Amino acid sequence: MPQPLADALDEVRTLLLGPGLTRAVAAGRRRGRTPSVTRAQLRPVALKAGPHLQIVTDDGSRPFTRNVAPGADAEAAVDALLAEPFGNWHVETASATVQVRITKKGDAQVHRSAALGAVSAPGAHDREKQWLLDPGDPLFQVVGGTAAKRRQVDAFLRALDATLPSSLPPLLRVVDLGCGNAYLTFAAYRYLTSRGAKVEVVGVDVREDQRVRNTAVAASLGCSDDVSFVAGTISEAELPFAPDLVLALHACDTATDEALARAVHWSARWVLAAPCCHHDIAAQLKGNPAPTPFTELTRHAIMRERFADVLTDSLRASLLRLNGYKVEVVEFIDSAHTPRNLLLRARRTDAVPTADQRAEYDSLTAQWSVTPALEKLL
Repeated sequence: MPQPLADALDEVRTLLLGPGLTRAVAAGRRRGRTPSVTRAQLRPVALKAGPHLQIVTDDGSRPFTRNVAPGADAEAAVDALLAEPFGNWHVETASATVQVRITKKGDAQVHRSAALGAVSAPGAHDREKQWLLDPGDPLFQVVGGTAAKRRQVDAFLRALDATLPSSLPPLLRVVDLGCGNAYLTFAAYRYLTSRGAKVEVVGVDVREDQRVRNTAVAASLGCSDDVSFVAGTISEAELPFAPDLVLALHACDTATDEALARAVHWSARWVLAAPCCHHDIAAQLKGNPAPTPFTELTRHAIMRERFADVLTDSLRASLLRLNGYKVEVVEFIDSAHTPRNLLLRARRTDAVPTADQRAEYDSLTAQWSVTPALEKLL
């Protein structure tokens, strides 16, 4: 529930000046107001002169670092930052994590949890699993807090974390194409805001009832100002912005190609796609004889389907590379959880493809007599 902003900032002040501070990040902006810096990071440091509070601020062009002594200097510096109209505060201490988001109405949405990676009680020998999104997060009260769900969310967030740079842009625009019930959409939002970024998210799904349901979930989580949903197809849905990050998780068959094509046309900086079903290339393989000496690869239906999966995603990765992306193909989550566990992870570099890369793609498609859906869409 929302609480008075002054009370939430008093709590943040106590944590920032307390002895247990680990790190803190302030970022984003409040409605109609812009802070003098885009981001501020605070952490304790040990200097020859004794313990200090290190404050790193970024004005959008370069960072500025200063170390302030405990006492009056630290209090003055913290008070000055708390007076800035930041939209989000994320504070980690040795015992707790506190996240504060300022709503459009000027209230504070506060989420408190145990410190990430906290050591278990004395006498226990194991360290608790370090979840990227706290299992006590309100999200899991909405989507269900089963162990399987938490594992999938954590695996997705780790892939997302490995894709993005350590320093996020002050404003990160995200679209989830084919979002379904959107629990990974919300997980991405919760995690990225915890890293200090101002995040705007749009989820796209063809079903109107999903849009209504997901919009209600956003309201219950207190993030409807930043997370919205539209009903429409992946190829035609209208967005209020060109996204920096495109997600397409288990979009079926050529829906994945539609998502990748839109990402390329938007010049999205990052793309995460977990393909699902590969009927298009499989059908083309069935209708064409395999080149010598690979007849045995497609003789049996089950082998042809599995080979089609590999060929489809290899060609998708190649096409992304030809369109200025660096691509990695990694495991999304353990295959015991889902057999559809492949993830295409791409980062835009604008690198010009080489003649050898083009020739390799042309040779592969010609040899197997296939034309990928993504090639047509691009």
